[in-house]
Amino acid sequence: MYLIALCDDEKTDLDKTEQMLYDYGKAHGGLELGVERFESAGQLLDKVREKGYVPDLIFMDIYMPDKLGIDAARELRDMGVNGKIVFLTTSREHALDAFSVDAAQYLVKPVAKEALFSILRRFLEDAEEERRKYLILRIDGKTRRVALSSIVYCEANGKTQHIHMVDSAQYVLRITMTELYEMISRYKEFVRVGVAYIVNMEHVESFNAQELQMDIGKKIYLPRGSFQTLRDRYFDYYCGEE
Repeated sequence: MYLIALCDDEKTDLDKTEQMLYDYGKAHGGLELGVERFESAGQLLDKVREKGYVPDLIFMDIYMPDKLGIDAARELRDMGVNGKIVFLTTSREHALDAFSVDAAQYLVKPVAKEALFSILRRFLEDAEEERRKYLILRIDGKTRRVALSSIVYCEANGKTQHIHMVDSAQYVLRITMTELYEMISRYKEFVRVGVAYIVNMEHVESFNAQELQMDIGKKIYLPRGSFQTLRDRYFDYYCGEE
């Protein structure tokens, strides 16, 4: 699901934009869009600040009573929100300012459905490409974007999962190994080894029937019966062979 924030003090504009988003989702196989409405910039900023809300895409009016959308966008960037921002407004006066907050688009109201759909299409294409490179995880109460290429292996430790990184950093997740594997298994470079490990094959230096040698110096001992499956996955990943 993609989280989309609509921030506009005009209820009719919120209604119209929300309906167009749902129309797009229906037209594209029931695409799940988690749309949330905010009638002021302050409401959106408070939810990000207090609840850890991190929208993937933000549609924001420029002119709102409590704060200009441009100023709100700067605060969002300062808080680490990297989601795409699309400004909706009746004037082009602040068009140049939009570039200073890395806005994805600047649309003049009334917004045509075709224009909005075009933005959504590009956003989804970019998001899919981005998700191939990063894993979004909740760590220490914060949402973090972790580069897949930097994950060496994941290890179960009781009721927590420890993610070991190339730079020796270690992230602790309070989820099950099964839940973590469901998140990461769609990336072909990751393979589960027994019940306790998930390994990034990009960081496997060598292996035999007894152990894996990772490129950071870590040895992972293979459980009985796991070698053949690991070997097949490894050669399939690198050579396209079974």
